[in-house]
Amino acid sequence: MAKLDYVELPVSDVAGTKAFYESAFGWTFTDYGAEYAAHEQQATQLGLNGTDSPTRTILPLIRVDDIEAAHEAVLAAGGTITLETLEYPGGKRFLFADPAALELGCYQPD
Repeated sequence: MAKLDYVELPVSDVAGTKAFYESAFGWTFTDYGAEYAAHEQQATQLGLNGTDSPTRTILPLIRVDDIEAAHEAVLAAGGTITLETLEYPGGKRFLFADPAALELGCYQPD
């Protein structure tokens, strides 16, 4: 199964952005170090990425059951891998561009 359920924002101030969403919407966040926090209490989760992210745009992420199969399927369908599969605390992911050159990612949680 594959479903779009995660959106990541590249931010320069994780703490300040987190405070904004907490104040505006009452959301709570889990910190994954000083440079990453995630709101994980809803069907679509929100990540705040304060690291030197490979993308500086809003990044939609598709949850998959098998990261290797998804990688192969993206290539077979005509997509381009823009960042090869990497591991992070909690799973693995890769980034790709679709035929319209829009960048998305696939992730497989641990």
